[in-house]
Amino acid sequence: MSTRPEAGGDSEDNGPHDEDAHAADGDGDGGGLARPLPGPVRARVVEYGSDVLGGMSAGDLPPLLRRVARFEPRRRARLAGPQIAAQLETDDAFRDRVAARVEQVWPELAGGLRSGMVPPAADPVAVAACAYLLRPKGWPDIIEDVHLELERQSSVQEADETAEALDAARRELDEARHGHQAELERLRSQIKAQRTEIAELRRKVHTERQRAREATERSSRALAETADRESETARQVGTLASENRRLRSRLAAAEAQVENARRAVRAGRNADEARLRVLLDVLVDASHGLRRELALPAALDNPADLVAETEQQRRVSLGGLPDDDPGLLEHLLTVPGVHLLVDGYNVTKTGYGTIPLADQRTRLMNSLEGLASRTKAEITCVFDGADVDTPPVVAPTRRVRLLFSAPGETADELIVRLVRAEPPGRPIAVATSDREIVTAVRRAGARAVPSAIFLRRLEAHG
Repeated sequence: MSTRPEAGGDSEDNGPHDEDAHAADGDGDGGGLARPLPGPVRARVVEYGSDVLGGMSAGDLPPLLRRVARFEPRRRARLAGPQIAAQLETDDAFRDRVAARVEQVWPELAGGLRSGMVPPAADPVAVAACAYLLRPKGWPDIIEDVHLELERQSSVQEADETAEALDAARRELDEARHGHQAELERLRSQIKAQRTEIAELRRKVHTERQRAREATERSSRALAETADRESETARQVGTLASENRRLRSRLAAAEAQVENARRAVRAGRNADEARLRVLLDVLVDASHGLRRELALPAALDNPADLVAETEQQRRVSLGGLPDDDPGLLEHLLTVPGVHLLVDGYNVTKTGYGTIPLADQRTRLMNSLEGLASRTKAEITCVFDGADVDTPPVVAPTRRVRLLFSAPGETADELIVRLVRAEPPGRPIAVATSDREIVTAVRRAGARAVPSAIFLRRLEAHG
């Protein structure tokens, strides 16, 4: 039979006890408990109080338990156990309501307690909990008897557990003895086997020592033979070294003879060249005398002059396009034999001057390589190298000529010198926005293309 009263009963069942019950409560205080309730009894009392809280109206609830009354019964007993126990101890009305509920669920047990007859087969914990709540005459003695009974049961249980533990320890001891005996036998057999193995190993060690002594003797003989061979080899090396020195001296003498022969040949060649120059001078003087004798005109048109004149006319035809015309560069690159000069740093600093100089050069050279591949034009890129001892190393390209100005010379001067070195009539374009270079190259007959327009052309076909 369950010792827990059912929750959810009618509120009418929670009414006050009869006059006899109150009289019993008054007679049974007996000065209270001599010691606290046993743990199981206290838990059972808290459980009964938690169940009753769930069926009470809000107005009847004790103020301290109103907040926990909304919890689930088990949760109330677990979280608010101390508060419920304290309320049952101090609040007679709440305890009477819980006692009425217990008396309704356990009428026989309640009647027996009130008559002073405790059912012998009843659960001691339930008896003590009911006695604490109902407070019959002599209830502290009943709880004390239950306390002693629980202690006796706990002692008996501990004794049983101790006996069981002792039996288990004895069984483990017997098993350990048997195991130790078996382990001892195994170790004895293992020791016997190891002794046999040790004897075999000693025999092998003796054999190996004999072999090691023999090997040592053989190595000593080999070392002696090696020393003899090394001395013989050293003697042969000395002989070869002396022979090598002799051959080197002979080689030096032969090289000296060859050098003397070369000098003699050069001297003979110089004499022949001198004779040829004298003969050529004689022939030139003779031709000049013949020209004067025949009264030939001093100036004649050469085929190259005709080509230069045609190219001059073609270059003059480009003068109609202004320098800032986007079509000027395209038109210049289509002219046969055009030479494009690029002011390197002026172009790179116009387009991407924030990156390092080495990266600027690499990027521009890669773009010029693509432009040269598409247009087949001759392209020369000039960078200023006057501020460095050694011009930076740039990977060579197949179609673009890369030049650095020498120390003491600027890139501007080198570009102007390159323009002036070209023959008259050849189309020349200079990609730069430097006003001094633009003025100088225009005087020399070249066209200037602004760096911004040149960059747009590179990016459009990059």
